[in-house]
Amino acid sequence: MYTVQKLALLAGVSARTLRYYDTIGLLTPQKNESGYRVYGSSEIDRLQLILFYRELGFGLHDIAKLLDDPGFDETEALIGQREQLMKERSRLDLLIKNVEKTISAKKGESQMAEHEKFEGFKKQLVEDNEAAYGKEIREKYGDAEVDRSNAKMLGMDQQRYEAFKRLEQEILDKLEHALKDGEPEGSSGQGIADLHRQWLGFTWGSYEPQAHAGLAEMYVADERFAAYYEKAGKGAAQYLRDAIIAYTDKLNG
Repeated sequence: MYTVQKLALLAGVSARTLRYYDTIGLLTPQKNESGYRVYGSSEIDRLQLILFYRELGFGLHDIAKLLDDPGFDETEALIGQREQLMKERSRLDLLIKNVEKTISAKKGESQMAEHEKFEGFKKQLVEDNEAAYGKEIREKYGDAEVDRSNAKMLGMDQQRYEAFKRLEQEILDKLEHALKDGEPEGSSGQGIADLHRQWLGFTWGSYEPQAHAGLAEMYVADERFAAYYEKAGKGAAQYLRDAIIAYTDKLNG
């Protein structure tokens, strides 16, 4: 059994943190015969999970909901945490390697190829997209197509990657202005839809109007996709969807 102070020292957290966890019901200690708060093996295991999830960016409220779920499986949770940490380690290793290469190049000790300068950023973009949308996209388009798209992204050189990011921002900027006319079938909306087709070309193996239209439907059906385009203004996701549907309908003849 551990007292508050001893567990705080063991876990590398403050006693105040443990008391706060007790207050909000996240980590409740036992009471010994003398009435003192003590922590046994089950509380220690729970604290370990709490700290793991904190490191992964979870809020305390979300951690509590997760750990208190009757269907929560501690082993499966640890396996999932390991996978996320391995991905993060891989990303950090790549960024460290990138920084080391850059330092060496700046010192004149070596040369750095243009495509190497963006490896860490592109890898992070791919991993973020996988985490946010991977399940839905893979179900819709299949693993092979998504893997080809990811490989195409990772293989971009500096010039192409910068063009990809510029076009992405241009679409958002034009969406913001086009919302005022409210006519996605008009010249502004169709111009944006064509820009969006060009943007897809950076990562898609081949362009198909039907696939483009299907993706547009996801922009309004899935709030995560919608939230990205809503940065351009309220109704932007719906506007873009309608513009793309009108654009692909014309291509389909």
